[in-house]
Amino acid sequence: MTSNRLLIIFALAFMALSCSDQSNQRHSYVLTTGSTGGTFYPVGVALSTLVTSAESADFSITAISSAGSMENIKLLRDDQAQFALVLSIFAAWAWDGIGPIKNPQPHIRSISAMWPNVEHFVISSDLVSTGTLADLNNVNGGRYVLGMRNSGAEHTGIYILESLKINYLEEFSLAYMGYGASAGALQDGNIVGMNVPAGAPVTAITQAYAQLGEGMRVLDFSEQELEAVNQRFPLWSSYEMPPGTYPYQEKTIKTASSPNVLIVREDVSEEVVYSLTKLLWDNLATLQEIHSATKEMVLQEALTGVTVPLHPGALRYYTEQGLTIPSYLIE
Repeated sequence: MTSNRLLIIFALAFMALSCSDQSNQRHSYVLTTGSTGGTFYPVGVALSTLVTSAESADFSITAISSAGSMENIKLLRDDQAQFALVLSIFAAWAWDGIGPIKNPQPHIRSISAMWPNVEHFVISSDLVSTGTLADLNNVNGGRYVLGMRNSGAEHTGIYILESLKINYLEEFSLAYMGYGASAGALQDGNIVGMNVPAGAPVTAITQAYAQLGEGMRVLDFSEQELEAVNQRFPLWSSYEMPPGTYPYQEKTIKTASSPNVLIVREDVSEEVVYSLTKLLWDNLATLQEIHSATKEMVLQEALTGVTVPLHPGALRYYTEQGLTIPSYLIE
């Protein structure tokens, strides 16, 4: 065999190997979630694992932890993440450039509503008088955690307290921690309460209940309080956590919830978003085995609480499924 023919054979083999390697490579995206003690992170990891293990997907997703919705909006803006889990009100704020988000974010699109984000306003039991959010007026200068700085918990907490005309700047000595650290601080007596919005049951609340039992209380929302919170953005619904949701919880907690939503940058391809949306709903049972918060997700409610127009890939999937698409979600 001549040397020239050998060179040609080696060149063809190298080209075939290169093409094979490229075909096996998946385009990688980042899904930004929340703190490890909440619900965003474990569900985000489960979703990324689901995508990565799917033979039909020619892309992969890596889930990362973050400070939550506010940081996630910034990560999408800077293209440091392409997918994000956020509170529904943050999606509304981001699209219009209002509230804590000063500039409109026209690059975001919606994929789906997810599980309900359940409000957990917690205080030490010795501060409880009515059992409702009005008891936050009893903090009287004690250290209270609304969330990490610039987190979704902090900003939605502020929004709710301002809606109820609770002067948290005077009533609270504010501390800033993640969910797990807040639970530890409550157990140690270093804070008198914490705000933990997340899908129930929340790991941090479970840990705190296990240690404190009747020494802590998750406050109820009265009908009047729920009505006040919904004055500007009617996204919250009443939500009941039955006895046993948490250790030593013997009575139903009547709180409130709003949807979490999965959003994406508009420049992610239609095929990728279509595939992700299909994987999400085709494999919902798998997600539900990993975190019970997702057991409340149903396809028929996939657009409830979604305020930002759908990405074309998600729109195609829901149209195929026969869902009625509100006009404000179609560009």
